[in-house]
Amino acid sequence: MKSIKKGTRNLLVLLSVLVASSGCKSHDNEPQAGSETNFLQRCDAPCGKGTSCLCGVCTRACTGAADCSELAQDAQCISVYGHPDAGASGTCQQGATCDFSCIRTSDCGALGSDYRCDAGYCRKGDLLCPAVALPPGDLQRDIVIDGTTRTYLLHVPPGYTGNAPVPLVVDFHPIGLPVAWEVAASGFKALSDREGFIVAFPQGIDNNWNVGPCCTTDTTIDDFGFVEALVRQLSVEACIDPQRIHTMGDSGGGFMAYYSACKHAEVFASIAVSSMDLFADSVLTCEPSRPVTEISFRGTADTVVPYAGGTSSPPGHPEFSLQLLGAVGTFQKWAAIDQCTGSASPQDSNGCSTYESCQNGTKVTLCSAQGAGQYIGDANLTWSVLKAHPMQQ
Repeated sequence: MKSIKKGTRNLLVLLSVLVASSGCKSHDNEPQAGSETNFLQRCDAPCGKGTSCLCGVCTRACTGAADCSELAQDAQCISVYGHPDAGASGTCQQGATCDFSCIRTSDCGALGSDYRCDAGYCRKGDLLCPAVALPPGDLQRDIVIDGTTRTYLLHVPPGYTGNAPVPLVVDFHPIGLPVAWEVAASGFKALSDREGFIVAFPQGIDNNWNVGPCCTTDTTIDDFGFVEALVRQLSVEACIDPQRIHTMGDSGGGFMAYYSACKHAEVFASIAVSSMDLFADSVLTCEPSRPVTEISFRGTADTVVPYAGGTSSPPGHPEFSLQLLGAVGTFQKWAAIDQCTGSASPQDSNGCSTYESCQNGTKVTLCSAQGAGQYIGDANLTWSVLKAHPMQQ
């Protein structure tokens, strides 16, 4: 997968003179506890040597990365246009400041353990929401990945104010069906309104997803890069709780949900998948960096993705011959990933069996619908699992 380079966000802009706010004066000879400069700490104390209160944090104006290197290794010179701290305490005029962009807290490691990824930037201090809130309703968003414009539908619930962090759910459509189908079928748009989270519905090129072994003939399409960029964009523009970003998918969209978590467990707290399995390890491995709570929904009479696993081809794509682990095989594989102990519980009234004792408080659940084919999981049950399992630090 192609990673998103931190430098791609840098817009080198000639600066006008930036004036520090009276609430955060620079004291060149007063290094602060925990950091010699308090770089990227909220302006709730005097800024340290070489920094001033700009855009709500202790930093400095810049015209290039060289102006930032003495503050921190790999520090970037980033345009303040649309910056989440704009409008917060501290002067924030047109120009650029030294900063660190991120999508996960591990991206902030060079700054120390006290820093976390906050609205797309590394920060020390309380979580700060963007100054301007996204409007409630349905929005079509665009984002450019390697020169290709990608789109996704975004639903912001009516109660969203941007004043407090909310969860984000990324919901993938099946192969061969458009994003509008998933919006109507998954039930997560209505659930978003009731529960107050934001949901994004990515659109695959030609209604397909490139997971590696499947399911597009154009192997240059970087769908995982698309997902990473989508999360980054929303983390900057909305007040997203970085510990409550979840992913889900139906049928072929389940591939994207599974392998987004396999590749980006630092981003996704928990996942839900309907009518899909993991690939056999000989085809594509799943090695997430941390345990991830997972719930899957399967129909025992599914002819597209056989419950027992084995060889299958996606609808309309006979050229792909996929080796799948099956419902139980995937259930057991994820239990091994999460280092679950003991036996799974007996099926409950929803046909769900769960490994309850897994590392870091995670759980693994398989819900089987007897006699059903392609089976979309119950939205309320899905959300109850995702909601209960934020990312553990």
